[in-house]
Amino acid sequence: MANQISPQAVISPKAKIGNNVKIYPFVYIEDYVEIGDNCVINPFVSILNGVKMGNTNMVHQGTVLGALPQDFNFHGERSELIIGNNNIFRENVVVNRATHEGDATIIGNDNFFMEGVHISHDTHIGDKNVFGYGTKIAGSCEIGMGAIFSTSVVANPHVRVGDLAMIQAGTTFSKDVPPYVIVGCDPNKYIGVNSTMMSIAGIEEKVQKHIANAYRLVFNGQNSVFDAALQIEQQVSDSKEIQNVVKFLNSTKIGIITKM
Repeated sequence: MANQISPQAVISPKAKIGNNVKIYPFVYIEDYVEIGDNCVINPFVSILNGVKMGNTNMVHQGTVLGALPQDFNFHGERSELIIGNNNIFRENVVVNRATHEGDATIIGNDNFFMEGVHISHDTHIGDKNVFGYGTKIAGSCEIGMGAIFSTSVVANPHVRVGDLAMIQAGTTFSKDVPPYVIVGCDPNKYIGVNSTMMSIAGIEEKVQKHIANAYRLVFNGQNSVFDAALQIEQQVSDSKEIQNVVKFLNSTKIGIITKM
């Protein structure tokens, strides 16, 4: 199908636009931009150099994609922001491209970014995550799949968030959040396992109980994270979810959130 592009949009002739794309008035698109098929770009959106966007993305008013990284190590290099398919960016979302040439900020598929979300440079985001109003993700973070960030969450640099984790409203955290858990309060702490999202994801109740037992070893014992991971392997029935937990714990570099 033919594109619907407003003559009041400013689009570089070097930009590559797919098929059946709708671009509203007052959109600004720079040179080195690629937009896939069936995307909708609403008024007053800026898509800047280095953005490569997949198909069927919806970008709402005031959003800036590919903003320059807010990093003192950035000196004008040609880096990228790579976006997958079926993402929704609501009003006034800002996503920075990476700091260095050859690197990219990466967003997967089916993510929902609510109003005022900011995703900083070099962050990698998986699929089917939800970012609530005003949530801020700092540079070089890693977000798994199916995580939920409530309103006004702040993730500090270099943290990781595992699959199907939930971060409660107003939480600021500086340590890794393992898969399948709920984190909240001030100071932040482990609340429990995220049974609701695990059930929605189709994880069996038996496996959910094994995950809860695994986190009792992590948060109720006196062992290090790595010793707790070893205990999980020895004492908890194996599954791909338990393997996911163990792998996450063993790969932490900055430590995980605690139970206070």
